[in-house]
Amino acid sequence: MLYPLLRRFLQAPRRTKQFIVVLSDYVMLFMACWMALSLRLGDIVEPMQKYWLPCLLVPLVSVPVMAKLGLYRAVIRYMGHMTLWLSFKAVVLSVLIWVAVLTLLDVPAPRSVFFIYGFIALTLIAGSRLYARWLIHRFSQGRQRQVRHEAVILYGAGEAGAQLASALIAARDLQPVAFVDDDPQKQGTEIAGLRVHSPEELADLIERFGVDSVLLAISALTRAERRRLVDRISFYPVTVKVLPGVSELASGDISVNDIREVDVIDLLGRDAVEPVPELMGACITGKTVMVTGAGGSIGSELCRQIVQQQPATLVLFELSEYALYSIEAELKQLIEHQGLALNLVPILGSVTDRGHLTQVMQCFSVNTVYHAAAYKHVPMVEYNMAAGVRNNVVGTWATATAALNAGIEHFVLISTDKAVRPTNVMGATKRVAELVLQALSQSDAGKKTRFVMVRFGNVLGSSGSVIPLFRRQIEQGGPVTVTHPEITRYFMTIPEAAALVLQAGSMGEGGDVFVLDMGSPVRIADLAREMIVLAGLSVRDELHPEGDIEVLYTGLRPGEKLYEELLIGENVSKTEHPMIMRAEEESLAWGQLEPVLAEISSYCESGEALPIRELLQRLVSGYQPRGEVVDLLVSSAVANEEKLSLVQSKINQ
Repeated sequence: MLYPLLRRFLQAPRRTKQFIVVLSDYVMLFMACWMALSLRLGDIVEPMQKYWLPCLLVPLVSVPVMAKLGLYRAVIRYMGHMTLWLSFKAVVLSVLIWVAVLTLLDVPAPRSVFFIYGFIALTLIAGSRLYARWLIHRFSQGRQRQVRHEAVILYGAGEAGAQLASALIAARDLQPVAFVDDDPQKQGTEIAGLRVHSPEELADLIERFGVDSVLLAISALTRAERRRLVDRISFYPVTVKVLPGVSELASGDISVNDIREVDVIDLLGRDAVEPVPELMGACITGKTVMVTGAGGSIGSELCRQIVQQQPATLVLFELSEYALYSIEAELKQLIEHQGLALNLVPILGSVTDRGHLTQVMQCFSVNTVYHAAAYKHVPMVEYNMAAGVRNNVVGTWATATAALNAGIEHFVLISTDKAVRPTNVMGATKRVAELVLQALSQSDAGKKTRFVMVRFGNVLGSSGSVIPLFRRQIEQGGPVTVTHPEITRYFMTIPEAAALVLQAGSMGEGGDVFVLDMGSPVRIADLAREMIVLAGLSVRDELHPEGDIEVLYTGLRPGEKLYEELLIGENVSKTEHPMIMRAEEESLAWGQLEPVLAEISSYCESGEALPIRELLQRLVSGYQPRGEVVDLLVSSAVANEEKLSLVQSKINQ
C-alpha cells in the first residue's frame, strides 16, 4: 500500500510535491504544539479548550520561515546532514517569532511549552524528511533489483566512500549494497543507508548479494597499498574497480561512468616522485624544441609534456604520416583547450636524412632536440638487422651531426636498458647510439652542443609492450603466452618516464649517461597471472585444471634474455633528482668510431647482415648475440630461391 502511494508521489509535478510537504508540515507543527501542551499540562483535552490559538498560530508563523530558509527547495532524495541544520535553524527562528507574536497578542502560554515544542517540532520536521529519503531510496533499490543492475561493494567507508555511494545511488548504473572497511570503529555503523562490514565478511557479502564488483572507495591509495588490497580481494570471483579522484567527482570533471576496472598499470612500480619545475622547463620554456619520432609511444608523451612547459615552437619530426597527423591533431586540441601560445610544426622525414634534418633545425632555429625515433621491438629488429641498425645507429649519427651543423644547444637521446650487455641487435644498436653521442661530446666539434643520454626499461602500454598483448589474449579467452617462467623486466609508466627524461635532459655537462630508477624488476609470468585475476577470471594450471585461462610458455624469442640491467659497470653517482642516477660508462674516441660507423652504413645499404653483426660486436662491450644471423632481407649475393626459402623458414619459426 505504501509503495504505490510513494510511486504516485514521485511521479507528481514539482509544485504538487511541494504542496503536499507544506500541508504535512502544517499538520505536524499543529500536532507538535498540541503534544507539547499536553505533556506540560498532563491532559490531552485541556490544550484544545484553553490554548487553541497558539496551536493555530504555530504553523502560520513557522511555514513561511521554513520556506524562506529554503527547506522546501531541497529535493528529498538528495537530503543529507544539511537537512538537520536547516531544520534546526527554522525551528529556533520560528519559535522566537511565535513567542513574539503571542506576547504582542497577549495570549497566555506556559513558558516551558516553548522548549518542549521546539524539541518535538525539530524531531518531526527533520525526522519526517530523513524517513522519506530512506523510503525513496528503498523504493529505488527495489526497482533497481528488478532491472538487475550490477551489485557492488564499496571498500572504504570514509568521506570518499560516502560521496561515491550517494553518486552511485543517484546514477543508478551500479547498485551499492554494503561497505567494507578495516577500521573496527566504523564496522557495524551505517553510512548513506549502507551497513559497514569487516573484510572478513567479504565472502559472505559477495554470495548474499550476488556481487559482481568491489570498488576501491579510498581516494589516496599508493600503488603498494592498492596492490595489497587487490591481492586480498583477488581470492574472490569479482572484478576490482577503482574510484576516480573525489575532488574530480565532486567538481563534475568526471562522473561515476568513469569508474574503471583496476588495471595492472595501477599496481606496477612505485609511486611517482613530483617533478622538479626548474628541471622540467630548463631546456624547453621559451625555446624551440624538436622531437624525433614524435608519433611514437615515448615521443608523443614527450610532446604532451613539452607543450605544458610552454616552448615558443615545437617541431614534430616523424616518418609515419598517420602518426604525425594523430599527434598534431591531439596537441592542437590541447593547446586550444588550455589557451597556450606556441607554434606547432609537423615535419615528415627520416632520421637517416642528414641534409633534411639540418635544414629543418636551421630553418626553425631549434634549441633542443629529443631523439626518440628508434625501432625498439626486439624480435622485429632481430629479423630485420640492416633496417634496424640503419634507423637506430645511422639515424642517431645523422641526427646528432645535423644538430652540430645547426648549432643545437641540447641533444637528448632516449636509450634503453637493453643497451647493457646486449644479447640482441636492438640493444646493441642503442649502445652504439650512446657511443656516438659520447664520442661527439668529447670531440672539438661537440663542445657547442650538450649531448646527454637517458637509459630506462620498459614503459607500460607502449607499442610492442606485453600488456596490450596479454589484454587481447585474455579478451579472446587465452591462452596468455609468456616466453619463459623466469623472465623479468623493469617497468615504468609512460608519463613518468617522459617527465624524468625531460628533467634528466636538463642535467649534465655533456656526454652524460643518466639512468632512471625503475624500482624492482617484475616477473612477466606473475604479471600475466595478475592480469587474468584482475579481469575477474582464474588461472588454469595443474593445481586448478578448472580455471579459465592458461599461461603458456613459448620459449625465448631471438635475441631475448631473461634479465635486463641498467648499468654496465658499478660506477654510478646521484644527481639532484632522487629518481635519476648518473652512470660513468666507457666510451670511444670519435677518430676510432667514425670509420666503423661508415662501414656499418655501407653494409646497411647493401643489406649484408653478417658483417653488420661483426662490427656491432667490435664496438659494443659485452654484446653476445644468440643464434644465427637473422635478416629477412638477405644480401643480394644470395639467389632469389634461397632468399624465399630462408624468409619462409624464419616466418614459420
